[in-house]
Amino acid sequence: MINWNIEENGFDEEKATGLGNKYLTGNGYMGIRGTLEEFTKEQFPAVNLSGIYDQVGNGWREPLNAPNGLFTRILVDGVEYALPEKECISHKMSLDYRHGIFHRQTSFQTVKGNVLLETERFASMDEKHLICLKVKITPFFDGSLEVVTGIDGDVWDINGPHYDIIEAATEEEVIRTLGITHENKDEVVVYESLTAAFAAEENVKVDDRKIVRNLKFQVKANGEYIFYKYISIYTCKDSENFKAEAKVLAVQSKTEGYDALLNRHCSKWEKLWKVSEVIIEGDDEAMEALNYSLYHLHCIAPRHSKSLSIAARGLSGQTYKGAVFWDTEMFMLDFFLFTEPEVAKTLLKYRIDTLAGAKKKAKSYGFDGAFYAWESQEGGYDACSDYNVTDVFTGRPMRTFFKDKQIHISAAVAYGIMRYVQFTGKDDLLREGGAETIIECAKFYYSLLVKRVNKDCYELWDVIGPDEYHERVDNNAYTNRMAKYTLDAALRMLEEYADTEDTANKELHEKLVDAAKHLYIPAPDEKTGVIEQFDGYEQLEDVTVAEVKGRLLHEKEYWGGAYGVASHTKVIKQADVVTMVNLFSGEYEKDTLYKNWSYYEPRTEHGSSLSACMYSMLACKCDMADKAYPFFIKSAKADLVDGGKQWAGLIYIGGTHPAASGGAYMTAVEGFGGIHIENGVLKAESKLPEGWNKLSFHIHYLGDLYQVTVTREEAKVEKL
Repeated sequence: MINWNIEENGFDEEKATGLGNKYLTGNGYMGIRGTLEEFTKEQFPAVNLSGIYDQVGNGWREPLNAPNGLFTRILVDGVEYALPEKECISHKMSLDYRHGIFHRQTSFQTVKGNVLLETERFASMDEKHLICLKVKITPFFDGSLEVVTGIDGDVWDINGPHYDIIEAATEEEVIRTLGITHENKDEVVVYESLTAAFAAEENVKVDDRKIVRNLKFQVKANGEYIFYKYISIYTCKDSENFKAEAKVLAVQSKTEGYDALLNRHCSKWEKLWKVSEVIIEGDDEAMEALNYSLYHLHCIAPRHSKSLSIAARGLSGQTYKGAVFWDTEMFMLDFFLFTEPEVAKTLLKYRIDTLAGAKKKAKSYGFDGAFYAWESQEGGYDACSDYNVTDVFTGRPMRTFFKDKQIHISAAVAYGIMRYVQFTGKDDLLREGGAETIIECAKFYYSLLVKRVNKDCYELWDVIGPDEYHERVDNNAYTNRMAKYTLDAALRMLEEYADTEDTANKELHEKLVDAAKHLYIPAPDEKTGVIEQFDGYEQLEDVTVAEVKGRLLHEKEYWGGAYGVASHTKVIKQADVVTMVNLFSGEYEKDTLYKNWSYYEPRTEHGSSLSACMYSMLACKCDMADKAYPFFIKSAKADLVDGGKQWAGLIYIGGTHPAASGGAYMTAVEGFGGIHIENGVLKAESKLPEGWNKLSFHIHYLGDLYQVTVTREEAKVEKL
């Protein structure tokens, strides 16, 4: 039976940042890092908000962290007992990831005797603007005790501070802060109401961007002193009367009570798990790691919106500028498409609604159509800078070409839209702008085509594929194949959703037919069966990953770019050709799939959390489930275990890894479970690894919900 709890025993200040990711709670509107209530910005606490950004000076534009309404400290005789300033006798924190509930227990030795601090909190899955906190204090002495609790507006920012102004005030039974941002003067309001199960003398103080209540009360040894906080968060983007709504929510929540709110919250989680839980009989470790991954995806799903996507680091902080990458369409989409199709539509609607931004970007480079942002923020604005990595030796920014040359992002958008059509059987998204989006993406690729005078094919030059260690290459296999996919999809859109009598559409149709027919797709080598990743790849130095790593002069040195240790070698960052043949496996013999897996895997550093799942899925298609398993576990445990890249040069890139979570799900369901569509029928195929006796899950397909059960002997797909 699955254990839905993880826990950490003992306190280590150096682990606080990583645990903030591991113990994250969230509800799609906000993500609360799994840090302690007494922490200040030095320990990276954050209530990270979705879809609202700010820029200060020349720093990177990044999402906002709301003023921290969880701030709480205890005092005895005027002395604060809080981590990390004071040592503790014992400490434990845990997460119920079935229901998104964070717990902590900390015991301090005070001047009067020991005191136990216990908290429980959740970001309500029922009410997206609400955080609830329960605090229980158990003293082992008689005397007086003091609690300082309120809203801390001096928040952690990577490139801030983002609030030029923090207004704090008391309004009847609530306290609140109002933060006003630097760039657009956006407003973020936080209200707090409080109820205590004991009598206390209360004073409210405003001190340096913080408003707190001082609760002083008499205690008896072994008594339990409990209070509850109800924290509402709104931004000016939520509604016209966002301040009033925030206040009403804080007051009403206090009236309704903690237990009732917790029950509603848990009920919503149970409803999600009823469809999305994956059962693995014979391997509890894998089952728990996988469902923990799915927990993180649930925490960041934008169910409160009809048009919003998921950032590459989810809602775990401001890393990667809170921007949306190709991760969403290529690694996270399938989970939502299979379990919550409406969320999948919301993610794709974001791309449709940012089409104007993609067209503007294409035009700025002199291209037609839609060139989607590599790091997308509001309106499709590309937050990716020209200098995305810092040289560790000189401290100077290094020119990178991620936003300029990773043109495969537009194909990911087209792929996601068509994937939605394939599994839902609906054309609503196409009629709501999806068809136009795909056509514009195809026009972008058409405007990039190059034709040599001595060849009949079209080529795509000067690009970066998924393997970012090799910049500005020609004919990256993955990029070219995805461009062809987009051209083919656009032809279907023109035939089914455009005016075929329109002269411009006719001309475009002819151009795209020609382009799709003649676009160069690297073929497997006749002798080796290996598909060359890009022109000239085979001429690069063939060394091992270990050899390249041994050439590093600094542990945070960037491997790619003009001078990176991997850039002139065959060592690649992540799955590239392997991703292509996995997506289009039906076009290749199984022997070709195996040869490319075998060739590229030893040459892959797996420097991205996106990599392992693609090798795992392809291994399943090569009937190598046991070789697929370690890569699956690596993806599923990306946020459970220590390790993983925390730095790109001198830039902190830590946070949760939702693409790895999505990749773990894809591997389980599409890899080991063999889910695929055959002649319009949903089918499964048993590819179970050693030790797995049964795999079962639910999946939405063409408007119906199916139960899929895979054993070592058979795979059944039953409509419910």
